[in-house]
Amino acid sequence: MIETRLLRQFIAVAEELNFHRAAERLHMAQPPLSQAIRKLEDTLGLPLFERSNRSVALMPAGAAFLVSARRVLAQLDEGIREAQAVASGKAGRLAISFVGTAHDLLPQALRRFRAEYPGIELILREATTGEQLAAITAGEADIGLMRQPGIMVAQLASETLLREPILAALPDDHPLAGQESILLAALAGDDFIGTPRQLGIGFHDQIIGLCRLAGFSPRIVQEARQMQTVASLVASGLGVALIPGSMALMPRAGVAFRPIDIAAPPEMTHIELIAAWDGTRHSLARDNFLAVLRQAASDMRSISN
Repeated sequence: MIETRLLRQFIAVAEELNFHRAAERLHMAQPPLSQAIRKLEDTLGLPLFERSNRSVALMPAGAAFLVSARRVLAQLDEGIREAQAVASGKAGRLAISFVGTAHDLLPQALRRFRAEYPGIELILREATTGEQLAAITAGEADIGLMRQPGIMVAQLASETLLREPILAALPDDHPLAGQESILLAALAGDDFIGTPRQLGIGFHDQIIGLCRLAGFSPRIVQEARQMQTVASLVASGLGVALIPGSMALMPRAGVAFRPIDIAAPPEMTHIELIAAWDGTRHSLARDNFLAVLRQAASDMRSISN
């Protein structure tokens, strides 16, 4: 093993071709510098300099080693800078997973984050809440934007970003589509389209509970993994659905989005978009992105109010 100190001392002598000037440049005495170069040559098993009483010259082997020494130190310095940038949250990679209905908040947050932290490589993946929990637990995602999962893994931390109303999605030729709001109990006889429970226990159970509070159990005839697909199936006339209000921000031909009318507490008639991450893992880049998410969500709430 050759210490980097020896490499820096060798480079100084090779560039000055004078032990006295090299020692002054390194802020050390000349005898220890001469001993250090001897030690380096002994370690390599070959002479690096041709010395005389009047001059110092690089041997061919010394000239070749100078190129390598400079390259090694340059790579080391670059590695140190990269490590410092990662540690400060200004470089590295950040894996973000998200549900499709985060489409309004996520672009704003990403735009701000990229402007403030251009050195961070972003890896984006759309996934259901259940898939995100598994990815974060496995270390495959650093942070996720999801719905309340119902069951939270022990090491995961979470924070609510937005709350939005649950809307009814009906085919535009549905008999109730022309009403300003829909009495939820009036949909008791309709076929429903939902999402698989294992991919989002919290939201699935919330919808079932809301319908039961209205006096019926929804007859789910079709399931889809993504809310966009649920809306498409509604447009096809296969049934009705209860979905996050953010879906109404993307008007879809053939679908009427309407508020629901039911006597229920707000925590049942609204759904939360949360950020979740592994609280046992340190990541300044993730924390910086979370701060940007908070600000973007705050701005959205201010506009809506």
